[in-house]
Amino acid sequence: MSAEENKAVIHRLFDEFYNAGDVDVADEIFASTAVIHDPTTGDRSGIDGLKQRHHAQLAATPDFHMALEDMMAEGDRVAYRWTMTGTDKGGFMGRPPTNKLTTLTGITIVRVASGKIVEGWHNYDMLGLLQQLGVMPTPK
Repeated sequence: MSAEENKAVIHRLFDEFYNAGDVDVADEIFASTAVIHDPTTGDRSGIDGLKQRHHAQLAATPDFHMALEDMMAEGDRVAYRWTMTGTDKGGFMGRPPTNKLTTLTGITIVRVASGKIVEGWHNYDMLGLLQQLGVMPTPK
């Protein structure tokens, strides 16, 4: 697959899976053995695990939106910078909902094979999110 074809997979991820909420498109975007490494929630494996994670995200932040800020591709890797926004309606880490609009920024690198994401690594500003939710103090 070319770098442009691999980038097209990421555009579908954002447009259809994240923002249109079509979790069934995961069957077309992710390999059945896909593993996504996440520093907060731990690794998620397989399409069902990825769908469950997205359902949980939508339950916690029903107005969830992902913006694709930058994207670069080389070989079988695609790196992209993103911004997620959403209102905390489902609570976070066992806390009651705050009803606060939050913004989370991050960078993800994925490996794409045969037109599907087979592995991914997330890195994001969890401290900033916790500060927005009032869980962690903001430095003076």
